[in-house]
Amino acid sequence: MITFKIDYKDIYYPPGGILMWIIIFLELITFGMAVVAFVFYGKEQPELFHQSRLQLNATFGAINTVFLLTSGFFMANAVHEFKENDRQKSSLYFKLAMLGGVFFLILKGIEYYHKIESGVTLDTNMFFTFYWLLTGFHLIHVIMGLVILAWTRYGMKKKDSDTGIEDIEGCAAFWHMCDLIWLLLFPVLYLIF
Repeated sequence: MITFKIDYKDIYYPPGGILMWIIIFLELITFGMAVVAFVFYGKEQPELFHQSRLQLNATFGAINTVFLLTSGFFMANAVHEFKENDRQKSSLYFKLAMLGGVFFLILKGIEYYHKIESGVTLDTNMFFTFYWLLTGFHLIHVIMGLVILAWTRYGMKKKDSDTGIEDIEGCAAFWHMCDLIWLLLFPVLYLIF
């Protein structure tokens, strides 16, 4: 009798594990609902939202988009090299991915500094309430992502490492979620209204 062994793990456990994907979907739903609310209020006060958007630096937003997308590219390469059992190259790509995240944080910090210096705060108007909450919440995710990347890379570099591909893929999935959220926020905040 011939029997076939089916590996259901591939079906039910996506890269990084099911728990990571549940977290990612919840985060995307949360950001999605906030963006829907932003658009709703933008339709209620179109002139205010338009004038407020003009106060944002779209160049900073575009450069930050490049930083995160490049960082995501390096993270994908880190996963690939880990699968190829080249931990040294994977570690290098981890560092490059983290560098992109750090550049994002620096530029976002500069942007925040300019906003605060010009008196634009959370209570300036409804547009800037959304701006600060959405970008601030995203910034927290990027910081968390950098901590996860650093911790995973540290674990991977240890001689007696038990870091597996599930850990690397989970880390990458979270990092790509940060990219995806920014790709949603950048056009909505900086370009549309």
